[in-house]
Amino acid sequence: MKWYELKEQAAGEKRLMALWFVYKTLGKRAVQFVTIFVAFFAFSFSKVVRNFTLKNLRVIYSFTKDKSARPCLFNAYRLVLNYAFSLVDRMEVFCGKFSAEKLDFKDKNQEKSVIELLNAGNGALFICSHVGNVEVLRAFINDARFVTNPHVNIFLSESQCRIFNGFLKKIRKETRTTAFPVEKISVDTAIELKERLDRGEIAFIAGDRVSAGAPNVTFRADFLGESVDFPLGTFKLAQLMETNVYFITAIKTKNDRYDVYLRPFVPDSENSKSENLKKMCDEYIAFIERSVMAAPLQFYHFYDLFSENE
Repeated sequence: MKWYELKEQAAGEKRLMALWFVYKTLGKRAVQFVTIFVAFFAFSFSKVVRNFTLKNLRVIYSFTKDKSARPCLFNAYRLVLNYAFSLVDRMEVFCGKFSAEKLDFKDKNQEKSVIELLNAGNGALFICSHVGNVEVLRAFINDARFVTNPHVNIFLSESQCRIFNGFLKKIRKETRTTAFPVEKISVDTAIELKERLDRGEIAFIAGDRVSAGAPNVTFRADFLGESVDFPLGTFKLAQLMETNVYFITAIKTKNDRYDVYLRPFVPDSENSKSENLKKMCDEYIAFIERSVMAAPLQFYHFYDLFSENE
């Protein structure tokens, strides 16, 4: 089963608005408390999510030997709960209440470098993943350290998370953001995106899920000890943009703080385009593998990621 074949597991719009009311009246901790029970019932009554989470944990544990990721029902629930908590953080980010001070860049030189790059009016494309919670980086983009907060272009699934994304639109603080549906990426999309990046805008696109619009445009890589298909189109698009490319992820730690890992991709001037494309793919796989090892219970793929390649 592919990720885009799963049905959305989000609560209904009315329940989400009720959680928003709890947040406004009682604060974030109250919402997190309620989320513990919401996640438990979602985990208990969704056999698909429960089975796939356990299956993915078996692969993670086999590769990492991390005892915190042993494939048992309790750890599977913890992973689902972590995801639910990440949605609460996302809610806080969208309403402009999440502070950039909660983001700790592990490489301060890279943090400084990307701020200088964007302040100089240069564009950048960030290839993210479904490990951790990249949405919290909106707080960084809106930080006062930028001369002009860059316009953000994001690629989202139009069919998945429709209810939750609709809820976020209702509560969000106005930001300079343009969303592109991943199911409808075309030549026109690439042309428009390049024009935007050339004038200093930035873009975020995930590189760890096969495209719903082009499921056969893939490359196979060894990931966590298994052979897995990844979306080649993401990396071809990045190369086509001829802009600054970064791999990025945000891993939650304690007290609602996040460690941010940022790695620039530097093509080899002596390589051909195809060689540099492979280099980009290989470095990205290594990057997200390290992210999974840093936080195995923040691996938010609730589908048959590994078995689909058997």
